[in-house]
Amino acid sequence: MAGNVVHIPWYVTFFRGDRFEEALMQIAPLALRFGASEYSIYRSRDDQYRFLQMATFEDKADFERYWYGDDFNDWRRDFSSWYQVPIIYSWNDLVFQGSLEHAANGGTA
Repeated sequence: MAGNVVHIPWYVTFFRGDRFEEALMQIAPLALRFGASEYSIYRSRDDQYRFLQMATFEDKADFERYWYGDDFNDWRRDFSSWYQVPIIYSWNDLVFQGSLEHAANGGTA
């Protein structure tokens, strides 16, 4: 199994998109401390107030330690008026992945 990817959709309140992007850059990397192997943040080009935070964990319990831990709770307290609630994350199994780098090395996905 290549991992489990959690998707966390954020929708930001008016005029806070750029500042919220910076705030997400504070909390997303902390996932690595809790067992994530990678993380990413996407911002929609069609709707500048829509963000998708993703992180890959082998174990959902590790994600829950990150999501419900003191760091994320403090972050949510500080920025709670910057996004719409509820935030409902979704847990996804990574079933297939590819890249140019992988293909260049003679591999298949």
